[in-house]
Amino acid sequence: MFAGGRPIDEVLAELGALHAGDEPGRGRPGVANTFDSGLASVEEIAVRAFELYLHVNGLYPTSFPSVATLEHQVVAAVGEMVHAPPGAAGSWTSGGTESCLMAAKAARDARPDVERPQLVFARSAHAAWAKAAAYFGLEPVVVDIDPVTMTADVAAIERAITERTVLVVVSAPSYGHGVVDPIRSIAAMCARVGVRCHVDACIGGWVLPFAEQLGLPVPEWDFRVPGVDSISVDLHKYGYTPKGCSVVLYRTAAMRRGQYFVASDWTGYPVVNSAMQSSKSGGLIAAAWAVLRHIGADGYRELVGRTMDATRELIDGIAGIDGLRVLGRPAASLVAVTTDGVDFFPFLDELERLGWSIQPQLSQPGVPPSIHLTMTATHGPYVTDLLSALRVAVSAARARGPLPTPEQLSFVDELAAMAAADGGVSADGLTELMLKAGLLDNGRMAPVHALLDGLPAGLRESVLLAFFEGLNPPL
Repeated sequence: MFAGGRPIDEVLAELGALHAGDEPGRGRPGVANTFDSGLASVEEIAVRAFELYLHVNGLYPTSFPSVATLEHQVVAAVGEMVHAPPGAAGSWTSGGTESCLMAAKAARDARPDVERPQLVFARSAHAAWAKAAAYFGLEPVVVDIDPVTMTADVAAIERAITERTVLVVVSAPSYGHGVVDPIRSIAAMCARVGVRCHVDACIGGWVLPFAEQLGLPVPEWDFRVPGVDSISVDLHKYGYTPKGCSVVLYRTAAMRRGQYFVASDWTGYPVVNSAMQSSKSGGLIAAAWAVLRHIGADGYRELVGRTMDATRELIDGIAGIDGLRVLGRPAASLVAVTTDGVDFFPFLDELERLGWSIQPQLSQPGVPPSIHLTMTATHGPYVTDLLSALRVAVSAARARGPLPTPEQLSFVDELAAMAAADGGVSADGLTELMLKAGLLDNGRMAPVHALLDGLPAGLRESVLLAFFEGLNPPL
């Protein structure tokens, strides 16, 4: 790969060919991994700012003092939007997961007196919290959600809190269903017992403030709620900055202190890291700073207004489709749709056949499987076509048999036997079984998701691990 050098045009052409296959549905609702403002100038200023800071390392704010200035100004801008009080403090991170990890670490390290500390969150909380528990030796205490509202169950959270609880997490909104948890009640409960409460607003934190300014009904969620101690907000979602941009904020600087790592007892330079990374791209924070300055509050209000218009149009349209329903009452721009009286996975398969490969969410206790729709400012023109596809797909699914088929169910037995014999599922073994079951014949993923949905959690995760290991095989 690296033998000899190659001309710029040749290298970029090869790179462009590889990139051509990425997200073929980009720009349409249902593509959950792309946030597009629709403004060419936003991408232009991000690229130019990143280029200016291409070789700047955010690890060294004394060598590159402008990075510290940019970080402080971006954190302050986010703090203003979430009504951070005087004395609040925050940090820049590489994304929502790192922001969540830092809030969990800070809460853990603030309670050195607690042995086997616990982290309490609802099943609807982002998987980043399970990751934080796994990385930092916290015991995850997961509670079920209300099956009607899809929000965290206040009474269940209260029962879950013990003397070992160091942090309780609530969502504004939850990724899966776009609903805001009863934050005032849970935060008040946490304050009474002296436990930190974190609001995960990674996906909604740059939508809810502007929605409120537009006069839309927004549940209480930010630092104006007593008992809310920390908040995470991503800018690489509805801030439309490049990927790798998030902020975690704390009500006081003292609460932030535990997220830092400091080391001077070695032969090199003293190390002080505010988050997980040491070396980090100055280009990303420069690009985010530039995009925020370029769009401005008026621009974000307009983008959020268009986003919410498209979301409401979608929700109202689904209400008129027999056999479909929206889960919960979305408060922002995320919508989860399930079937009602129609098998879900044939419906998903029909949607894929119509060219709409929308992210599915597997079932959980008391929660049916659903498709996840992340709406943005550019999605309004597509809503009519999407509603038409949903109507056709649910009608066609009524005439079909369920997924997985009886033939495909034999795959589950063989999979379980492989896992039992080999201590897990291997990438090669998974591919062999999928080929044998015909799961790779038409390129559609609905039958695969139907099978995954019926697997016990441990076996499901073993299969997912094997699949993603297969994407980066041994050398």
